[in-house]
Amino acid sequence: MKYAARVAVRLKPGVLDAEGKNVKKALDLLNIEVEEVDSIKTYEVILERASEQEARATIEEACRRLLANPVVHDFEISLRPVAEQAGAPARK
Repeated sequence: MKYAARVAVRLKPGVLDAEGKNVKKALDLLNIEVEEVDSIKTYEVILERASEQEARATIEEACRRLLANPVVHDFEISLRPVAEQAGAPARK
């Protein structure tokens, strides 16, 4: 079965978010008032596994080994089955 995993990687509390600070500063210069801006990287990964548990385990491994640095990042995974449509072209 195919699964779509969405992984949100964000900085842990207390870690300086320079990108978020710069975006907040730019918004302030544009007179767009916001309280806070946090930068978050989002990855969408399509994978085929026998079960949701296997898919989740694979994505968790990908996060630990590549997508997130456990010293400075937290990550959140959402997983959903992907319905395959007959005759639909494959995504590349």
